[in-house]
Amino acid sequence: MIDSASLQPGRQPFLDGSVICLAAPSFALSPRDGQLRGTGVDGFYDQDRRLLHTLRLLVDGQEPEYVAHRPEGSEEAFFRAMCRSSEDPTSAPLLLVARERAVRRSDIAESGDVVLLQNVGPRAARFTVSVVAATDLADVATIKSGFPADDIPCERVEGVVPAVRWHSPHDNSEVVLRAEPDPLTGGGPTPEITLDEKRPGLAEFRWELWLEPEEEWSVKLLVQPKTTTVAGYPVPPRQRAPWGQVEVAGHERMAGLLTRGLADLEALRLAERTSSAEERENQFVAAGCPWFLGLFGRDSIWAARMMLPFGTGLARGTLWSLAVRQGMEHDSFTDEAPGRILHELRPAETRHGDGMVLPARYYASVDATPLFVVLLHEAWKWGLAEEEVKLLLPYARAAMEWVADAMGPDDLISYGKGRVDGLLHQGWKDSPDAIRDAEGRRVDPPIALCEVQGYAYQAAIGFGELLTALEGETEQAELWRERASRMRAAFRRSFWAEGPDGRRYPAIAVDGSGRPVTGMASNMGHLLNSGILHGDEEHRLVAEALMSDGLRTPWGIRTRSVHLAGFNPFSYHGGSVWTHDSAIAVHGLATTGFIDEAAALLTGMLDAAEHFDYRLPELYAVYPNSRFGQPAPYPPSCRPQAWAAAAAALLCSAMLRVDADVPDHRLTLRPIAPSHMGLKSPYAVRGLRLGERFVDVYVDLHGRTEVVGIDNEEWRIDAGGSCTI
Repeated sequence: MIDSASLQPGRQPFLDGSVICLAAPSFALSPRDGQLRGTGVDGFYDQDRRLLHTLRLLVDGQEPEYVAHRPEGSEEAFFRAMCRSSEDPTSAPLLLVARERAVRRSDIAESGDVVLLQNVGPRAARFTVSVVAATDLADVATIKSGFPADDIPCERVEGVVPAVRWHSPHDNSEVVLRAEPDPLTGGGPTPEITLDEKRPGLAEFRWELWLEPEEEWSVKLLVQPKTTTVAGYPVPPRQRAPWGQVEVAGHERMAGLLTRGLADLEALRLAERTSSAEERENQFVAAGCPWFLGLFGRDSIWAARMMLPFGTGLARGTLWSLAVRQGMEHDSFTDEAPGRILHELRPAETRHGDGMVLPARYYASVDATPLFVVLLHEAWKWGLAEEEVKLLLPYARAAMEWVADAMGPDDLISYGKGRVDGLLHQGWKDSPDAIRDAEGRRVDPPIALCEVQGYAYQAAIGFGELLTALEGETEQAELWRERASRMRAAFRRSFWAEGPDGRRYPAIAVDGSGRPVTGMASNMGHLLNSGILHGDEEHRLVAEALMSDGLRTPWGIRTRSVHLAGFNPFSYHGGSVWTHDSAIAVHGLATTGFIDEAAALLTGMLDAAEHFDYRLPELYAVYPNSRFGQPAPYPPSCRPQAWAAAAAALLCSAMLRVDADVPDHRLTLRPIAPSHMGLKSPYAVRGLRLGERFVDVYVDLHGRTEVVGIDNEEWRIDAGGSCTI
């Protein structure tokens, strides 16, 4: 059960074999038998803090033998085990052991396990049952770094219910473990609690049981945290998810992926604190479990963008959560600057190993700020109320002032070297070796990333449109259109490179001397929908590059071409396949007219989804020669992860090739025909949102479309074929 590779000091622990229960900001991780042995990432967690790393069940001094486990939604998991008698020559169990784990948001209920034992032997028997518990109260960044933390001393808690407490003198965080008898099985004896003198943090609950044949006994092991966080830190949501339940019919694999993705997004929700349960919450989705379970500007924005056809509520909550934390002043430690949008928010300052120290509120991303404006513009198009957009417009104005300040004399948006103990790179590929040329050489800042130019261009055009439509500021709008034109010209002048085969493609970046960083990378897929590319020819070149044998795999797009030096299928950003990245490419190909390419890549991602039980991970690996025959898990990757879960919604949008302009009462649909996706029957997507209106879309075998929920008198519906109301 224990993966030795995850136990090496200084190495990030593996997660791919973990059973995960999640209700953000609380979660639990364990091996498939449910035991918490104090190794790797095992534990109950809350607010970026591990509450328990050990919760080990023993019967007569031995661990029960694992039989099976089953996740139950996002928050619960069931584990089954047995105990056999050494005197019985058969394999029949003497005792059945069930363990039911539930993770609850800490302001609603307590997380923990219910342990149930049943004597299935032929006669009454005595059993000694013990539960061993311990914790280090370590923060997630420490656990991610792979270095062990010291255990916290333990003490008994006086009271009616047997309990122990661990308390950290460093920040006054603490956790209490209670053992409550289950009245349904008669309660049973009170446990003896023993504290280990040689290991002060170790506590043992012990019961001496006498069970008749078929008799059951159970106990509830409840975990109650008390952790400290920065002021204004988000809390568990009290209200329902701010999106509708969209359903797919006639396409079972897409339906399975979407159902799982929406469930994961539900579990990842967090909210801003409100004064009452009736006050409307600003909800967003945390970036990913376990490493990034908080507000992350880039990740949360992208997830909200992907979810726009399902409603604008998530976009609204995300925009406000980031707006209230928008940069106000210059700070060299946090990288805050006026107008800059937050990169990440943690409960406390974190130390990530290798000397990296990140503040609780950190601003070092070059893309979150233009993406904030892109999200606001797109949310307006999908029906976010005009009065809400107007209230957010001053924050967009400040963000665009930051973008203007970030434009260099070459009209490119770049980032320089930050703190030596902070992030080196500020795009979504932010690992230290993420930006390398075709020869495998690392390229350090100053750097202008290709996708960031696309985001900034899209933000400038969208901001100009918002200024004109909502404020009547035609002169300012024209200024931003002129800046966008300069960005576009600078991109065309600076980013195009040529490979050894003569193929032209956009470079991943331009270095500090103005030279393109050669070597094909997946970032170019983000350009297709940005508007920064010139005409059909440049779109075709990007599509061909994405579908080349260097980048395309049977299950997605590689982050770095297999033909380049330094390629590694298990490198975080140097050859792996990222779910959101590939979904963005699918969507871009579909909406710019490359239907065959989009359909092929979409089908491949659904193949990958089927392999991963329809929970596409943050990233995965594909071996270069495909002899492995399937995508391989990237062991430390987050599961679930926000933009990987939301990618299901983006793939659904790509399948429909849908675009909306609610202020102008316009809906455009160019669905991919079922035959292009290997389907032999029509499909439907029900529950799309256009402002306050719900829309159902039906696509027949030939791609002809029927739209239900809006009419031709009020709306201009362009369905690219027949359209019946």
